[in-house]
Amino acid sequence: MEKNYRLRIILVYFVKILFGYIKNISEVSKKGSKSMACDSGVTEQEASVQNKEEIDSKEERENMSSSLVLKKIPEFKMMAYDAETTHYKEVKTSDYQGKWTVVCFYPADFTFVCPTEIAAMNAKYDEFQAMGVEILAVSTDTHFSHKRFVETEPLLKGLKLTIGADPTGNVSRAFGVLMEEEGLALRGRFLFNPEGICVAQEVQAPMVGRNVNEFLRQVKAWQHATKTGEVCPAGWEPSGKTLPVNTDIEQMTGRVGDYITLEEIVKN
Repeated sequence: MEKNYRLRIILVYFVKILFGYIKNISEVSKKGSKSMACDSGVTEQEASVQNKEEIDSKEERENMSSSLVLKKIPEFKMMAYDAETTHYKEVKTSDYQGKWTVVCFYPADFTFVCPTEIAAMNAKYDEFQAMGVEILAVSTDTHFSHKRFVETEPLLKGLKLTIGADPTGNVSRAFGVLMEEEGLALRGRFLFNPEGICVAQEVQAPMVGRNVNEFLRQVKAWQHATKTGEVCPAGWEPSGKTLPVNTDIEQMTGRVGDYITLEEIVKN
């Protein structure tokens, strides 16, 4: 009997200790959450605002698209080197208003793939100009660097392009091509229609250059589609068939093969 009584006393004692321990943990946890802002020198209200800003910032990043396609050309203003006149000048978004425009980013002056791309674009410069297309090359080098680069690189002899200088990286960042840690731009090429809307975008890593002939073909296709309302199938060339969705959309639905064959699509 006495033994059972002692057991009950011991059991009650341990239960009291357990509840006291749980209560202390709860109080410490509450105090800790309230004092976190104070420990960092921030009030509860400021911490709440900070948390909301972090959530809003996260949501904004998640809603952002890495593509400029169907969006307006970003606003920019920067110094540039005009290789045709050999003079420095300022270039800005409004200079290209109402024109078909190519903005072509490359990683850096005095590198290896970059001068081959610039030279290739320059070789087709007159064709682009005949189509009413303006070309602006851009890197994060200064305009002083651009001048020296053009003067010393044999491939760039006779260059007619204007090269924008973006040493702050702000323009490259606005176009979504800046490699933040390196401070260099990816190989990004953007085509804007006269309304300033991006209709084509190509972005790739630095190791491989782009094909200027394929890009020229795409520009021709975009200009034709914009002018006629027709759409251009894969690999379309000016002498090839288009798809008259502007007049035969109902007949064409599910029956594109009646209008064009696979052989005609991949003939090149």
